[in-house]
Amino acid sequence: MSVASATATSPGAVAVVGAGVIGRSWIRVFTRAGFPTRVYDPDAEQLGRAVAWAGASAREDVHLGLCSYSEARAAEGRITSCTTLEEALDGVDYVQESGPEAVATKQSIYRELDAAAAPGVVLGSSTSANDMTVIAQGLAGAARCIVAHPVNPPHVIPLVEVLAGAETSPGVTASTLRLLRRAGMAPVLLDRFAPGFVLNRLQAALLREAISLVGTGVASPQVVDVVMREGLGLRWALVGPFGTGHVNADGGVGSYFRMYGDAYRSVWKDLDSAPNFGEDVIDAIARGMTATYGEDAVTDLSAWRDRMVRRIMQLKVEDPPPGAD
Repeated sequence: MSVASATATSPGAVAVVGAGVIGRSWIRVFTRAGFPTRVYDPDAEQLGRAVAWAGASAREDVHLGLCSYSEARAAEGRITSCTTLEEALDGVDYVQESGPEAVATKQSIYRELDAAAAPGVVLGSSTSANDMTVIAQGLAGAARCIVAHPVNPPHVIPLVEVLAGAETSPGVTASTLRLLRRAGMAPVLLDRFAPGFVLNRLQAALLREAISLVGTGVASPQVVDVVMREGLGLRWALVGPFGTGHVNADGGVGSYFRMYGDAYRSVWKDLDSAPNFGEDVIDAIARGMTATYGEDAVTDLSAWRDRMVRRIMQLKVEDPPPGAD
């Protein structure tokens, strides 16, 4: 059975292979959208933790008013823990692989997936930087292999970067986009491979300069975060960098870039292409975040971030931008 074969009323089963931080979040994505979800991880303890986390996360959504108790229970009921890869892949339409990021490990996993999955089952990967052309090299089923890179955590942030490999079938690309949309995600199709895709390249560029600003003594980690959080981040959450230029000049983005092109070129020449990222800078950043949020605040801060992202998304649904579909 292929991804495209799921009916409009009853989505086919999917498999989540790899139950770490990303994999467990994919469990939530699929189960709340109605997909029977089989979960496999070679580490039985990690598998158990992931399934327990998915249930607890669904119940937390009830507490937050994001779903009903019966919806949360129904989502939990769609999870099946599997002790073997073959069991997890039996009868599914789609696989979301979320194993370790090393390309050699991905290739090994994909050899197992290609051997165990029935013909026509699409094999999607959560890889955040690797080219599917390389991962699927030499596989008999390379045509059914595709990148579906989410943002962490995917059950909160809907963007998925979809990228075909050199041998990926166009039908697989189209059906993967349909399945992800049905799962409540917002997939975007990339035109070609670049290391890190789009999201991580943008993130890396910004982080590079943020680290440079701290390392060269321009600003503290706290100040850099405030500038992003209370300035750029507020705009970019709504319209993005090109959209920001579009609304920052009466004539739109073309007028904006022509007015400020020289200023940007001047700044670009001064940007640090290889900032100091040594232990001293990392320690300084860590001290800054501890001073801001406290010693043991990561779990609470993560939960708060997730709640706020969902509120922002709901506001954008209630008040969409002009021209939105």
